[in-house]
Amino acid sequence: MNSQAKYLGYAGLVPFLALNIALFTQVYPSTLIYILFTQYSAVLLSFFGGIHWYDAVSSKRTGHQLYVAMLPTIIGWICLSQTGAHWALGVLSISYLLILFYDKQVLTLPKDMVVEYTKLRMTLTTVVVLSHAVMIFAR
Repeated sequence: MNSQAKYLGYAGLVPFLALNIALFTQVYPSTLIYILFTQYSAVLLSFFGGIHWYDAVSSKRTGHQLYVAMLPTIIGWICLSQTGAHWALGVLSISYLLILFYDKQVLTLPKDMVVEYTKLRMTLTTVVVLSHAVMIFAR
């Protein structure tokens, strides 16, 4: 995996961390911070569905992977429609864990990328889930 992909992966954490900090420094109203956090989380979750869509299509596989690829987008959309709901952040957080486990089982990666991709995803997902926990328990 090239360093550019890693840097972009880590850059994707910036909104989560910045919004956690904004919540505690009260630079914006907490309601706005929760809305922005939920929106970013839902959009990013949808990205992981796209990874599986591409994997299934490029591998010429049909079946469950194509259907599962749609779930992150649907879950994200449902959570966006419930932005004020406390449970939406919990659902998003659990969804990140589930898609990580699904990645490890189904995603077809070149052998030289498997360990590096898995390590990166585990690190990124840990930070994302912890950021969600901060938002949930700070409420």
